[in-house]
Amino acid sequence: MLGIGLVNMLVALDQTVVSTALPSIVAELQGFEFYAWIASAYLLASVVTVPVFGRLGDYFGRKRFVIAAVIVFTGASVLCGLATSMRMLAAARALQGVGGGMMVGTAFASIPDLFPDPRSRVRWQVIMAAAYGIGTAAGPSLGGWLSQHFGWRSTFFVNLPVGALALYFIWRHLPYYRRERQGAVKLDWSGALLVALVLGGFQTLIEALPAHGMTTGNLALSAAVIVLAAALFLCERRATHPIVPLDLFRDPQLVTLFALSTLSGFVMFSLIFFAPLLLQGGFGLSPQEAGLLATPIAACIAIGSVINTRIVIRLPRPTLVLSIGFGLLVAASAALAFATLSTPHLLLEIAMSAVGIGLGFILNNLNIFAQEIAGRERFGITTALLQSTRMVGGMLGTSMLATIVNHRYASGVGDALQTLAPKLASQWLPRLADPRILVDESLRNTMLGELRAAGLNGHAIVDAARRVLVDAIHIGIAIAGCAALCATYLVRRIADIRFRGAGAVPGHRSA
Repeated sequence: MLGIGLVNMLVALDQTVVSTALPSIVAELQGFEFYAWIASAYLLASVVTVPVFGRLGDYFGRKRFVIAAVIVFTGASVLCGLATSMRMLAAARALQGVGGGMMVGTAFASIPDLFPDPRSRVRWQVIMAAAYGIGTAAGPSLGGWLSQHFGWRSTFFVNLPVGALALYFIWRHLPYYRRERQGAVKLDWSGALLVALVLGGFQTLIEALPAHGMTTGNLALSAAVIVLAAALFLCERRATHPIVPLDLFRDPQLVTLFALSTLSGFVMFSLIFFAPLLLQGGFGLSPQEAGLLATPIAACIAIGSVINTRIVIRLPRPTLVLSIGFGLLVAASAALAFATLSTPHLLLEIAMSAVGIGLGFILNNLNIFAQEIAGRERFGITTALLQSTRMVGGMLGTSMLATIVNHRYASGVGDALQTLAPKLASQWLPRLADPRILVDESLRNTMLGELRAAGLNGHAIVDAARRVLVDAIHIGIAIAGCAALCATYLVRRIADIRFRGAGAVPGHRSA
């Protein structure tokens, strides 16, 4: 469990450290249009590999795949730290996503193997919560401090010592557990490829439509995504060992949990990746200050998880915890959507704390509830699909919000220049339309000098750009809040969960 906890810490640390460093990465490597792909490339690769290796672990045992996952993940972290362009970084993040997907699909699925009794499993979640909490709590402030003092590349190299420790404990102590199986296993590689093509095409379409409208190319892309989705459905119906078992989607309870997992990923990754940009680019805070303000998200995920393990098995209606968790996300998103530069930092920290506690109430319970509904025979694939749907939600959230922020920011800066410098608007718009000037202090100072030499009020123009960015991010965060609100409604569709002992009949639940 210590080894699995370190794997959990590795995933958490990477997510939070990198999100805090993203503005600094964009400032050096340029290419703000690839901002979302730093998150999405990781998530897209993980979405495909989680169910693949979840199934492989069910058939051939999980230990060897956990070891391979840690090696791939830490090796890809080195490549990320050595990246010389945003495209290279996105490619390295995709490889890192393969390792992360392998870890999520195998390491986390080892827990129900080790602890068949759900009550015992809930108690052991404290180890997972503590590991995730340490990783996420240290992540924002550590990422900000490393970015400010040692450069953003150091935020990837920090994975190396954690990965080495995780590899040691997994290698030495994780039992080799392999379930008996009958017949040959035929892996659904066609399904995995179609999943990647459908999700990648859908993500590209989300980014292209607001920017270019319904062009011939976008119409063709839309048609391709629909055809590929239909092909995926037919492929999974015929596959003997489908990568996405369609029979799981016949249970309305599991469908609801998959939908809640998607919405939780949408909200979680949207806030994790865009809150630092709001604080640094919009409010003008340093990376270290932004990291400290974002720290409560991470720390309170652990606090919420620990509280959850104490109360969820004692409640007559355990699903009430999910409603409270999503309600906290709604309240926190509303607070952040109205935050301004003059908002006291204490209020920002309270909002970030609400995000963390809400996620602490949600993430573990989705796994536990789904495992109870699916039954022991489908532990591995159910856990993998929950992780995959959460990543799909995160991928869609970061892509949609990045598209909205890019479009609104470029349009708003153009309007501001027409007001403040109408004669020179076309000259300065290409440079001001890149939010890097709001994050990179040296680039901003250079531009302020050039604006002053041109007889313009540079500070007024930069302040206007900051207000535009803040408004654009506010819209994105409000959309994330609406997703959390939809989730609070969907929770009602889950019947009351009754935790059963290890020897109870699989699949039993209350009406």
